[in-house]
Parts: sequence; structure tokens; C-alpha cells
Amino acid sequence: MPQINDHIHTVQYYETDKMGVTHHSNYIRWMEEARVSFLEQTGWDYSRLEDMGLVSPVVSLNCEYKHPTKFADKVSVHVEIEELRSVTIRFSYTMKDQDGNTVFTGTSLHAFFDAEGKPLKIRKEHPDLYATLSSLVRNVPE
Repeated sequence: MPQINDHIHTVQYYETDKMGVTHHSNYIRWMEEARVSFLEQTGWDYSRLEDMGLVSPVVSLNCEYKHPTKFADKVSVHVEIEELRSVTIRFSYTMKDQDGNTVFTGTSLHAFFDAEGKPLKIRKEHPDLYATLSSLVRNVPE
């Protein structure tokens, strides 16, 4: 099983609003940054998946904002695979500021499709990818 490091994001000035806090839309971008980093660390980065003809668009998002962040804050983003099925994957995210406060929790659900937009069963079509991802699942459904 690969060692997965948390993604660290430094809040940029342009990510804050007139009140001086991070605008809520940026947390979704950080989810993507962290997910891209997570998959890269597993050896299955987005470029490799796309070269295989595999795409995984976001199907749904769930976000809970717990504590505000501000310019120059360091935010660590911990990513886990919460659930893996043959045609979908759900990632969970926990973001903490440099003081250890949880600032955000969320999930993103993605579907697997081939280049023509047809659902793809990765367990069958890409067993090596499925094996790697399933070894990282927090809860494996039966």
C-alpha cells in the first residue's frame, strides 16, 4: 500500500473575500488539488487514467464549513477513499488549519466512464487500478 501524504495549501490573497476570509468556493478547488495529489501518490495520476481512456467526473459533492481560514493560513487536506464500487468512487476530505482546527469536511462522488461516455466497470476493465484503489478504501462494501 502506498504512503499517502496530506496535501498542503497556502491560502492566497485572491481566495479571500471582502470580509478577509476564504471564499467558500475555494474549498472545492482544494478538494480537487488534494485528490489529484492523492491519485498521483498512488501511481494512478489523471494523465495515466486519461491515457487509458478513463474519465471520472464529479457526480455529487457534500461540503461542511467548520471554521474560517484567512490569507496565508496553511491548510492540510487529508483525503481518503470512503467507498469504491465497480463504477463509482467516493472520496472524503478533512481540512485542518495550522493550529489543528478542522475547517472543512466533505465528500465527492465520481463515476467511471470510457472515452465515449459509457459507464465503465473498473473492477473488470482495469483490475490493477481497482486493486490499488481498493487497498486504500476506508470501508469496503461487500
